[in-house]
Amino acid sequence: MNLTFGVKVLVILLCALLSVIVAMVAGFLSHSPGSPVSQAVLYGGAAFAGCLLLCLAVLSALGVL
Repeated sequence: MNLTFGVKVLVILLCALLSVIVAMVAGFLSHSPGSPVSQAVLYGGAAFAGCLLLCLAVLSALGVL
């Protein structure tokens, strides 16, 4: 697949926004009353990194990027 640079940037931006949504949900679900917020933020950050890496790896394997 031969995409232009602008389309590739938009695809990467879409992956990043999807990863932000996943991170917010993961952080929200991991937070329990009485525990520090920093643990939920760390959990959400790990979810963001994992989701972004997975999205980019799948798109690279498919030949989109």
